[in-house]
Amino acid sequence: MEYARLRECLASDAARLREVANDVDGSTPVPSCPGWTVTDLVGHVALVYLHKVECMARGVKPETWPPADLAEEAKQQPLALLDRAYRALTHEFDTRLPNAPADGWYEPDRTVGFWIRRMAHETVVHRLDAELAAGVPSAPVPDDLAIDGIEEFLYIFVMWGTSAWLEWARDILAEATGQDVRLVTTGGAWLVRPTPEGVRVVEDPSEPVATEVSAAPADLLRWVWGRAGDEAVAVSGDASRLGSLRQIFTFVAQ
Repeated sequence: MEYARLRECLASDAARLREVANDVDGSTPVPSCPGWTVTDLVGHVALVYLHKVECMARGVKPETWPPADLAEEAKQQPLALLDRAYRALTHEFDTRLPNAPADGWYEPDRTVGFWIRRMAHETVVHRLDAELAAGVPSAPVPDDLAIDGIEEFLYIFVMWGTSAWLEWARDILAEATGQDVRLVTTGGAWLVRPTPEGVRVVEDPSEPVATEVSAAPADLLRWVWGRAGDEAVAVSGDASRLGSLRQIFTFVAQ
């Protein structure tokens, strides 16, 4: 996706997240984030934004995060902190080119552009969390954002993440047998192959598979991120493989 389009989606979802959170009691549980309240959710997003500001402004990610004062503010005034954090984040995006350096955890791409993309997807997923907590209908997720979000999740979190974090992922991958699962949506298809040495992802596969999961882009995005159950997708073939795949998805999304 173009960076301008990602920023457009970021702005829309940040506004929706704030709107929904403002209309519900902060102590309301967030069912898709066990143990969290809406206050925790809003504070988390604010602190994530400010962490990325540090990664861009200082050129290196903080050694410890968050500072005690910000952590307390996130608990006491989460919406005010969210407003301040969003302004700071967009200021950094406004004043830096996408290819400018910015530190981060994803070694292949340490640029401002990576954080533009990552924050757009961070925000839409947590906007969905806020809507689930509030019990209100979810605003639409545009197809282009959903497809890009699925690709980001599969290639960066799942494929790169299980290799880069293999030391921690070995238990999750121990029973992986290389059995393929195809994920299909309008405008995209991916073959996901878990192995004990990491998960491989192949774009637009055509070979036969024993298990296929299909859904509209927004529903498949929600499913891979654990924001929807199997009722949101159509499963054909051997559904028994989905339990281990879900464990992998949950691990990398932590």
